Amino acid sequence: MRNITLLFIVIVSLNCFAQDNKKEDSTLLKKIYTTSLLEGKSYDWLDYLSNQIGARLSGSLNAQRAVEWTEKELKEIGLDKVWLQSVMVPKWTRGVTEFAYIETTPGKTTNVPICALGGSVPTPIGGIKAEILEVQSIEDLRKLGTSQIEGKIVFYNRPMQADLINTFEAYGGCVDQRYSGALEAAKFGAVGVLVRSMNLRLDDFPHTGTMSYGNLTDTEKIPAAAISTNGADLLHSMLTLNPKIKFHINMNCRTWKDVESFNVIGEITGSEFPNEYMVVGGHLDSWDLGDGSHDDGAGVVQSMEVLRILKKIGYTPKRSIRVILFMNEENGLRGGKKYAEVAKKKNENHVFALESDAGGFTPRGFSFDCDDKNFDQIIHWKPLFEPYLIHHFVKGSSGADIGPMKQQGIVLAGLRPDSQRYFDYHHAANDTFDAINKRELELGAATMTSLIYLFDKYGVK
Repeated sequence: MRNITLLFIVIVSLNCFAQDNKKEDSTLLKKIYTTSLLEGKSYDWLDYLSNQIGARLSGSLNAQRAVEWTEKELKEIGLDKVWLQSVMVPKWTRGVTEFAYIETTPGKTTNVPICALGGSVPTPIGGIKAEILEVQSIEDLRKLGTSQIEGKIVFYNRPMQADLINTFEAYGGCVDQRYSGALEAAKFGAVGVLVRSMNLRLDDFPHTGTMSYGNLTDTEKIPAAAISTNGADLLHSMLTLNPKIKFHINMNCRTWKDVESFNVIGEITGSEFPNEYMVVGGHLDSWDLGDGSHDDGAGVVQSMEVLRILKKIGYTPKRSIRVILFMNEENGLRGGKKYAEVAKKKNENHVFALESDAGGFTPRGFSFDCDDKNFDQIIHWKPLFEPYLIHHFVKGSSGADIGPMKQQGIVLAGLRPDSQRYFDYHHAANDTFDAINKRELELGAATMTSLIYLFDKYGVK
């Protein structure tokens, strides 16, 4: 009987302890959200980054200005350490604005919006003009063969799959034509490539993005451009009426030698486990058409805000928490790879990493790359987030920049905002500060801070 009584007391005590922890956690999350929504700095920071600095393509002057400004802001937060981590990055420039038209008969033309894909070679001086061959996939090229492709501009017109609710899945289903389209078309003698923009909306904004020539020599490379969704539909209709129409492209882009840039890193040193590192970050570089407010200015300022909020509310972390503003995610992932390389060389023990690189829209939850034991703990925290309408906790991918850190025992996480509008802006000229909602941005920062707090308090399993 005595043993049963002792067991009952232990169970009651554990239950009371769990309830006390839940109440404490709930109170702290409330404080985090209140601080972000009433005293947040993420929106003002993004205003400066977007409107005073602007587009931040790797290797550009604006990228360097962003490095210097974010380093200064992190120092003003009062972190224990702030430093720059050198990394060599590619440098590609767009040159003067691209120009393209559809020619139905000599002298009768219709202009359409295009942009060079990141890393593309230029057209010859004066541009190129050739017949168009429309395909739906890279596989189509192999079926058609050199005899039908040689001397033509290949037009990849496979849209994002609109019935997929997960827009990132839709993006993943067609991005191969952008990344590898020029490489594959060049093998069959094409003189250029047009790719339908990765966009679910019909508009006149062409969307850029990185592409690869693989092992092609310089003389084998062909120009590659994206065409807006409206432009793609128009071109498709005109080809249906007359397969012999021609397309003219003129681009002046150029690839230069690699240049030095930097990851920007700040740290609050842990009070109990200073050698256990938790990371939160986004990528500081952006494409050059807009100002990169959603991709990934939002992730940058939200990550900075995580450490500022923790200091503002007086929270002392057990583990060392680092904010990392990665350079060169868009066209090389050099920053993420460099950080992981240095961390491994120093034998640093990273236990958790969180990335925000899916836009500044309303947060819905997180995706996690972790084992079952850690995911069970995460699901146990889900009720703490539900008052803030954060309900989406799934296993899946985390983020490109933190991916190279993956190792046994680490938990990787990615913030998952509502994605339905994200690809309207992704890599396009309309990815600007006016597309940001202040409240949504601040909710995202608070949500990230809350997850960092919980992993710091309870650790990984």
